[in-house]
Amino acid sequence: MAARIEDYALIGDMQTAALVSRDGAVDWLCLPRFDSPAVFAGLLGTDEHGFWRIGPAEPVPVVEEEQPVEAESFATAPFGAEPFETVPFEAAPFETVPFEDSGEFRVLPPTAAAPAPPAARRRYRGDSLVLEQEWDLPGGTVRVIDFMPPRGLPERGAVPQMIRIVEGVSGQARMRSALRMRFSYGRVVPWVHRVEDGEQSRTVAVAGPDSVWLDGEAETYGRNLTTYADFTVSEGDRIAFALTWQPSHLGAPDQPDPEEALATTEEFWRDWVAQCTYQGPYREAVVRSLITLKALTYAPTGGIVAAPTTSLPEDIGGVRNWDYRFTWLRDATITLSSLLRTGYRDEARAWREWLLRAVAGDPENLQIMYGIAGERELSETTLDWLPGYENSVPVRIGNGAADQLQLDVYGEVVEALHLAHMTGLARNDHAHMLQLRLISWLEQHWNDPDEGIWEVRGPRRHFVHSKVMAWVAVDRTIRMFEQTPNEGPLERWRELRDRIHEDVCEHGYDPDRNTFTQSYGSKELDASLLLIPQVGFLPPDDKRVIGTIEAIQRELMTPDGFVLRYPTSGGEEGVDGLPGDEGAFLACSFWLADDLAMIGRVGEARELFDKLLAIRNDVGLLAEEWDPRLQRQVGNFPQAFSHVPLIDTALRLTACGGLPGL
Repeated sequence: MAARIEDYALIGDMQTAALVSRDGAVDWLCLPRFDSPAVFAGLLGTDEHGFWRIGPAEPVPVVEEEQPVEAESFATAPFGAEPFETVPFEAAPFETVPFEDSGEFRVLPPTAAAPAPPAARRRYRGDSLVLEQEWDLPGGTVRVIDFMPPRGLPERGAVPQMIRIVEGVSGQARMRSALRMRFSYGRVVPWVHRVEDGEQSRTVAVAGPDSVWLDGEAETYGRNLTTYADFTVSEGDRIAFALTWQPSHLGAPDQPDPEEALATTEEFWRDWVAQCTYQGPYREAVVRSLITLKALTYAPTGGIVAAPTTSLPEDIGGVRNWDYRFTWLRDATITLSSLLRTGYRDEARAWREWLLRAVAGDPENLQIMYGIAGERELSETTLDWLPGYENSVPVRIGNGAADQLQLDVYGEVVEALHLAHMTGLARNDHAHMLQLRLISWLEQHWNDPDEGIWEVRGPRRHFVHSKVMAWVAVDRTIRMFEQTPNEGPLERWRELRDRIHEDVCEHGYDPDRNTFTQSYGSKELDASLLLIPQVGFLPPDDKRVIGTIEAIQRELMTPDGFVLRYPTSGGEEGVDGLPGDEGAFLACSFWLADDLAMIGRVGEARELFDKLLAIRNDVGLLAEEWDPRLQRQVGNFPQAFSHVPLIDTALRLTACGGLPGL
């Protein structure tokens, strides 16, 4: 059974990522890219769908002797390959050991469903993506170090690797590695066999175009379509395992040097974090969020995934389950803003180049999201063989929202290009032409209804936030042309900017309640309205802005003080075209903290920000939402759209002066 979402930690190599739970299980890993099929999909199903657990092999009281396992239960290799040895129970490498003088104990025989106890402690090693988990056991303390070396470094090849080092800290501990590879999101059982490579015996799993190679310093054996290793570590011992993906038609990948890879990985992250220019009171939270955003960046292209997971539910047991392993222009754009403001110009430049390639010569048909290499076809389908995270179905891959019209994206892209220009990023003529073509398209279509920022699956509407961001696109273009010698139809654009502004204030504002509304003529509120003062559409002290903030506090806040995106309707189909409810949207809660600071209520803003920091998990990660009923994180994890506003709010509160909590 998968752990709670917040019980996972992230490791990655900036091309894919894995989630590691407190019990030492890797329950999610897609190879070789973020959007590739998962090799470990236990997160969305059971252990039958793939996992890799390294943890204590807990002693248990001796019970009646197990019956030998029949040979038919073992996987056998095709003729000509060296198969795993089939090991009956009597020959399995388990000893009967005394334990605390309380009788005879032994380690249970391997079963896929026998989890290790949760780690007593876990942390990232400094400002890195190297995870450490420690268990305090009756015989001693043991540490497991998990990481993925960044690909593309001079010392590294181009293939993805996960390395796990088991270290004896004190005393002695019995440990177990249980590896169950299931390709194609848990559907395909690979052919697993041993290959002799020099003096080393290596384990390889092959299915179709994929192969995964296991190297380790402990002897392995096969049972019930799972690869096990049982071993003991004493103080000072370090036993390493490495999992390497390779196209199956190629030869064996090089055997890794785990210790060298660890040193190289830590050095990479130290050097990268050293570029951060933020030195304020929230540095720990900001740096961890920046590392997370870097981990969600697909290094070969600069594309940034919204999250490394699919179908972690916004409503436990419900249908609001989406694939976030793609690059949303909106998410990537606000990520670029945060990176630029904290000193990371190379990442910002790479994203701009990704954008130009993805949009190419067709900006009039701008999609709201693309694949991480700029792919346009993101067809949505369901994986019916997966029962879903805590029975939340369907499990989806691909995303049908890619074909939606969301006018706000035009504003966010132009805002990002403007910010890049204002912060001194070298001029790019293609970016300049893209901006002009986007504005030309908006001149003709800004007044069209759309699906809006939240990708509603109901009918199109005139969403207020979409119109506001269309205004932003025109406003930023005017500003750029006013500050450069470039010629453009400034008077026509100024008239367009004024016309959009007047239209929003006339049709998107409810004077009786003194608040802007979700869409023209509606009564519902929407947390995206909190962005009105932040993008400069109206000043923070405008009574309509203050009225909107206070209305959202009254109508969209949860009892614990966080913010919903918009009202939902329980079992009925809501304004978004979907049944069910969802948790508080964390990005919206950060936006409220920003607004409170902007209208002078800095104490309230700090209080809300501190509450948001407090619901991060123990290694500083946030999902998309917070369920106020269950008091737990929900939605895809970790979520760029949560970590970016965390950075932005920290920067704003730091600029307000004073200390956290004051």
